[in-house]
Amino acid sequence: MRWTAALVRRRPGRVLGPAAGVALAVALLGSLGAFIASAKGQMTVRAISQVSVDWQVEVQPGAVPAATLETLTGRAGIREAVPVGMAQTSGLQATVGGTTQATGPGVVVGLPDGYRAAFPRELRTLAGSDEGVLLAQQTAANLHAGPGDTVEIGVAGGAPVRVVVSGVVEAPFADSLFQVVGAPPGSQATAPPDNVLFLPLATWHSTFDPLAGSRPDLVRNQIHVRLDHALPSDPSAAFTRETGAARRLEADLTGSVVVGDNLGATLDTARKDALYAQVLFVLLGAPGAALAALLARAVVSAGRDRRRRELALLRLRGASRRQLDRLALAEAATVGVLGSTIGLAGGLLVGRFGFRSGTLGTTTLQSVGWAAASAAAGMLIAVVAVGLPARRDSGVLSVAAARREVAPAGRPLALRYGVDLVLLAAAGLVFWATSRSRYSVVVAPEGVPTVSVSYWALAGPLLLWAGSGLLAWRLSDLALGRGGRVLRVALRPVAGGLAAPAAATLGRQRRSLAGAVVLLSLTVAFAISTAVFNSTYRQQVGVDALLTNGAPVTVIEPPAASVPADRAARLAAVPGVVHVEAMQHRFVYVGNDLQDLYGVDPATIGPSAKLQDAYFAGGSARDMLNRLATQADAALVSDETAHDFQLHLGDRLRFRIRDAATGGLVEVDFHFAGVVKEFPTAPTDSFVVANASYIARQTGDPSPGTFLIENGSVPPHVLADRVRQAVGTGATVNDIETSRRVVGSSLTAVDLGGLTRVELAYALVLAIAAGGLVLGLGLSQRRRSFAIITALGARPRQVAAFARSEAAVLAIFGGVLGALGGWALAHMLVRVLTGVFDPAPTRVAVPWGYLAAVAVTVACGLMAATGSSSRATRRPLSEELRDL
Repeated sequence: MRWTAALVRRRPGRVLGPAAGVALAVALLGSLGAFIASAKGQMTVRAISQVSVDWQVEVQPGAVPAATLETLTGRAGIREAVPVGMAQTSGLQATVGGTTQATGPGVVVGLPDGYRAAFPRELRTLAGSDEGVLLAQQTAANLHAGPGDTVEIGVAGGAPVRVVVSGVVEAPFADSLFQVVGAPPGSQATAPPDNVLFLPLATWHSTFDPLAGSRPDLVRNQIHVRLDHALPSDPSAAFTRETGAARRLEADLTGSVVVGDNLGATLDTARKDALYAQVLFVLLGAPGAALAALLARAVVSAGRDRRRRELALLRLRGASRRQLDRLALAEAATVGVLGSTIGLAGGLLVGRFGFRSGTLGTTTLQSVGWAAASAAAGMLIAVVAVGLPARRDSGVLSVAAARREVAPAGRPLALRYGVDLVLLAAAGLVFWATSRSRYSVVVAPEGVPTVSVSYWALAGPLLLWAGSGLLAWRLSDLALGRGGRVLRVALRPVAGGLAAPAAATLGRQRRSLAGAVVLLSLTVAFAISTAVFNSTYRQQVGVDALLTNGAPVTVIEPPAASVPADRAARLAAVPGVVHVEAMQHRFVYVGNDLQDLYGVDPATIGPSAKLQDAYFAGGSARDMLNRLATQADAALVSDETAHDFQLHLGDRLRFRIRDAATGGLVEVDFHFAGVVKEFPTAPTDSFVVANASYIARQTGDPSPGTFLIENGSVPPHVLADRVRQAVGTGATVNDIETSRRVVGSSLTAVDLGGLTRVELAYALVLAIAAGGLVLGLGLSQRRRSFAIITALGARPRQVAAFARSEAAVLAIFGGVLGALGGWALAHMLVRVLTGVFDPAPTRVAVPWGYLAAVAVTVACGLMAATGSSSRATRRPLSEELRDL
């Protein structure tokens, strides 16, 4: 204890320096724990908000729906439970404007009073009333019907029932609403029904109750449930509890109900996304902690000569090997405890202000466990960086050997055995194996209720990072040892006439300089790769939002609306509008499959919608638009359609499109010109893109259904409000800011802004530490050499030339090699984490401002260390030699 107290009092730098390195590592691990806790909480909240109806409880034949409803209403954890009826109709028919339109089979849904109050997002009104008889948007387009029109409902084996339409609605959650409840994964219908009509529940019962007796297979009774959402913040724990409650309900009502667990399905996706946060921990936390450990090791190594002399003095005074080992362990424990305490406090502060999370885990147990693991990592770093070197030095056999300066000879074992080349080759093999197949970091085997991370694939970036650092060691050691002539020429601008002795001095000190080069290159590579990945992520979040919304502001007309011919001109006149791109949105039958059809002007749609090459397969965006422009009947189809119909370039396609004059379907010929994987405002499954002018000629209807609006300097939400005033309530107006908040693909649900700031600030701290602190410590070790050459007559300016030479070598080798390694690592990270991006980026985003800040920070650190050493040479020679 007295040794430790004296050490802290008389040699505080010897404790505080390594403790700072330990604190950096523990703070990074702690802040990442806070990020993961915050990210998981965000994912759970988002998953819950994405669901309109938590459970669709389907009453089985033979059970009494009213009794089941009564049981659910009184069950704990259920906030709302309302009955819903679903029945198959043989078809719908409407006579509008003297022409009769008919559809094929469809679904009629019965909704009770208050349904839309209980589940407000299940339906969205496009035209007419919110209550009464409601036509789905696509069905209204098929029947060419709207509010006030009469529709006949076909009933199997019975007379048709006539109802008057009150409104036209959109069903945003149609995929889940019309799911086959109880069907195994993978057996759901590929798309919701084309024709849907919503009736008041009383009208539905009077229409289909007779059918339930004769054809029970055509009628279903469901109970839609909203839960109280008192779930854990961890998506995995929330998934386990929620699905357990659903299974418990099925067990309690054995044979009476089957639960369509929409909330459980969404939480299942969220728990997969949560694993990406763990991936970020591995890829960002492990290198950062390793860098902090290397920094602490460098700080300890800087005082190793003094420590060996102190140990020699203690041995001369009779200290035993065991006593020296206890002193080394006490020093390591002091460094570890101090660094871990400061680091945990720093991690909690970062979590509080960076991620709005006051804990390091989603539960108290996880928080305590993460804190303990981070502190254990700090103690391990202290033992490796402080304890082991001190114990090794205490084992020197003679006092005279302990007093000699540490000067290891020969090349390090890692370089002699080519470990750097092995690591780089292994990184290349792992990357090749993962990129050549349809690989995903997060693995969710079909039929297996668990998800996991394929951590072995993450070995590629980590191996590349470690291998690039060792390669920097090899190259710098080789250049300083054997490249004397080249080194002398390179140092002439900074050392002048002293270039030759400076090069010789650097050659003798190449082991310590090479270590500093490795630390700086690894730090620069970490900073560059982290910054590029985060910038690319932010870029793709914007691309995803733009793809979903179509433009900064988008106007979508109802399918049955008559769009004025001057709509585009009126929108262009709205203050703040820079450009308006009109786009047709129709429906087309591809075989028996009803798909979205987008008619575009290929000369203007590219810049307006900011189309990217990643949206297309088999050619760039420009190539595909050129095909549309040069061939009037060219059509781009989705990848799914091209695969399902076995299409080849040039194949003739015959689609059925609704004719404006007759209201019926007409056959229109197209030619297959390419595959489009993504398109602004298009669905994710099947759609077609063609020339608007050709569609207008074939159908007699040139009117567009969607308007993409560029906003210029006006904020999108402000411009959207102005556009709403211009178009009224008949059209839907969306802005990209809202879309950015609601789109979700993988980690898009997580706010990486706070994590990005923490990571980049941490990288800057490490950069200045690696550049300035390590160089400064190395120069302080050579104060003896500087004092000797000063005694031999060297002037301060000449001594400073030696310091500048070291700084130049460190900047050139560490900075350049680190930049090259970071650039390669950034591309590998983006490629390995392709699953995070939707769509995949066509190129990485380079944050030039931040990279310039890294360069300036490293340069300032090097200059500060060089200047400090130069000032030290101005001290009186007698004082300098006495201190040494």
